[in-house]
Amino acid sequence: MLDAFTSGEPELSLAELAARTGLPKPTVHRLLGDLVDWGAVERSGAGHYRLATKLFRLGQLVPRHRLLREAALPQLEHLHQVSRENVHLAVPDSVYTLFVEKVTGSQATAIRSRVGGRLPSHCTATGKVFLAWGGQERLRRVVEAGLPRLTPRTIVLPGLLHRDLERTMERGVAVTWEEAEHGVSAVAAPVLGAGGRVIAAVSVTGRTQALDVDRLSQAVRSAANSTSTALSAGF
Repeated sequence: MLDAFTSGEPELSLAELAARTGLPKPTVHRLLGDLVDWGAVERSGAGHYRLATKLFRLGQLVPRHRLLREAALPQLEHLHQVSRENVHLAVPDSVYTLFVEKVTGSQATAIRSRVGGRLPSHCTATGKVFLAWGGQERLRRVVEAGLPRLTPRTIVLPGLLHRDLERTMERGVAVTWEEAEHGVSAVAAPVLGAGGRVIAAVSVTGRTQALDVDRLSQAVRSAANSTSTALSAGF
């Protein structure tokens, strides 16, 4: 039931939750009562509910993500100083990319990403990192789940996506051109864990007309590599 909430619809009614979960209204009402008592959900007035801060506090305690954020944060802050744009740290989450950290500022382009938010893998730079280096099984799951079109430039044909991921591996960075949001582009590089496995991605996201991908690619790779080194050193 908690998965029914999204960044676009953070508040839902009892009827909406019942429809999205397929559960009877009495069951949803009982579960909501338990979640409210526990602190995971709170009433937002007029019969609506939203996620509560206890979930955020618990999320900060997840060891893997906490250690990853600690290793990456100095690199993310430096990358923001270089780019003056939005800098993300993301991890794979099913067919999505999940943002676990974001560094931004007053000069950065206003975008809709947020810590704890998810976007489809096929139209985000961090998501393309996970698809390019994540093996055929991950790509198969994403394609089977569907490739929704978020903008006119979103790649929605599996063949075109596969070719784009091949170019991603050749470049060493993933790039999106207004594929998730109008006027917004991004470049991302992989963070490696034990055995050279891709466990996260670092990205810079900003206004297309001002984003110098050639210049930023090296900076993004450097930040991702430094994060990988910090992780191997004990994080």
